[in-house]
Amino acid sequence: MRKFYETAGNVPGKERAAGILLPISALPSRCGIGTLGEEAFRFVDFLWNAGCKVWQVLPLEPTTFGNSPYSSCASGVFNPYYIDLDLLHAEGLLELDDYQSYDWYEDMRRVNYGKQYRVRINILKKAFSRFSRKGEEWDAFLKIEKFHDYALFMALKEQFGGVSHEEWDEYSEYDEALVSEFERNHRDEVEFWQFTQYLFLRQWRALKAYANKKGVKIMGDIPIYVARDSVEMWKYKRDLFQLDDKGNPAAQAGVPPDAFSDDGQLWGNPVYDWEKMQADGFSWWHRRIADALEIYDILRIDHFIGFVRYWCIPIGAKDAKVGEWKKGPGAELFRAFAKKPIVAEDLGLITWSVRRELDKTGYAGMKILQNAFDGDFTNEHKPSRYMEDLVAYTGTHDNVPLLTCVQNLEGDKKERFVYDLKVECFQAGAQFVDETDRGICRSIFALLFASKARLVIFPYQDALLLGEEARINAPSTVSNENWSYRFIKSDFHDDIRLRIFDLAKTYNRL
Repeated sequence: MRKFYETAGNVPGKERAAGILLPISALPSRCGIGTLGEEAFRFVDFLWNAGCKVWQVLPLEPTTFGNSPYSSCASGVFNPYYIDLDLLHAEGLLELDDYQSYDWYEDMRRVNYGKQYRVRINILKKAFSRFSRKGEEWDAFLKIEKFHDYALFMALKEQFGGVSHEEWDEYSEYDEALVSEFERNHRDEVEFWQFTQYLFLRQWRALKAYANKKGVKIMGDIPIYVARDSVEMWKYKRDLFQLDDKGNPAAQAGVPPDAFSDDGQLWGNPVYDWEKMQADGFSWWHRRIADALEIYDILRIDHFIGFVRYWCIPIGAKDAKVGEWKKGPGAELFRAFAKKPIVAEDLGLITWSVRRELDKTGYAGMKILQNAFDGDFTNEHKPSRYMEDLVAYTGTHDNVPLLTCVQNLEGDKKERFVYDLKVECFQAGAQFVDETDRGICRSIFALLFASKARLVIFPYQDALLLGEEARINAPSTVSNENWSYRFIKSDFHDDIRLRIFDLAKTYNRL
């Protein structure tokens, strides 16, 4: 058995624990999207009072077309939308009229990303205009230059009206002399984008310190890929990606047809040149992981399968049916992080090679209860087959909400699902509530908490027994419904908090 938690210390000692998956964007807020302000601190209080020790967030990187945090314009940078404006008002950087006069949303339950892009950035520029750039802390931040490339990229993107870097005329290919001249002529614009990172980190560190003091750990997420229109493709593409003779991506990322889509998932991200990366000791990846481990208490590595073997789709393909599997770097990439608090997202088409490489890393894998009850006694998602050192979920950000999953069951499939669930509940000593849809969901929650998995996590939508309207993301689709669902203050009430607390207490997760 892997000794992941004991050596890495994700959850203190050998303690059993529970956590909630809730994106920062989904927090309540007056300004159209969740932020790092008061409601984030309130949610930390809610977690602790509900007996939960882990808050899992989605990637914090800026979103681009499609609003997915898994396809960002830069790795290791942070979304300016999450900067709390009330905190800037408290610092004297904003007046209330600067941001409270806007109508931030048509629907309180949905993020309007277009409005965030059009309005919030201009408000942050007002804050920047009032910010004193003479302090030692600011000077020290600029000297690090960690966010310099991102700031240049964003300043140029603004200069060219937001179009892809491939359309930036003479700047479309990174040229140090040209870019240096641009920066000399647009220093304020470049420093503004560095300012957004400075603000984010100050607010994030305050929130994380508060959470840790309360006994709550934050579990973050590192996407495997970046977007085609990204800092990495603009400046470092010849070091990082597979390119054709003209310097364009030679292939694109995705996954073949699976349970989520008959056509597969065509992500469109450029794929890495693993041979080049291996030749320099995976330095870019090592910096990425090390930086993420400074930000989070626990790190989830997205799409671990893609590090073992990846689906390579030709440029111009309309879906992900056409492609080929190619070999990735496997566990060698993670050797320097052998005893770190890392969870590998090992969902999808699992082969013996994926199992072998995951075992080499010693990282905890993931299991999904939605996938457990199919009549197959060898199904590894069944709690009766769990090891302790893994993370079990009702579902992830890509699954339908639990209630929808149950409501979609019909006929023999539902009978098989319920029968399997009853058997698993009996074996785990968990209460089976009843055969209504809501009763089945509550039984699954009891089974989750009763399972051997040392850490169990559930999307907050599942705790509230919300339906399809609350889905976080539907894979292989581009829609304003994806990544946009938000909670309101009344969703965090004592009835649900006490229900979660009772489960944590009953099944020894406090």
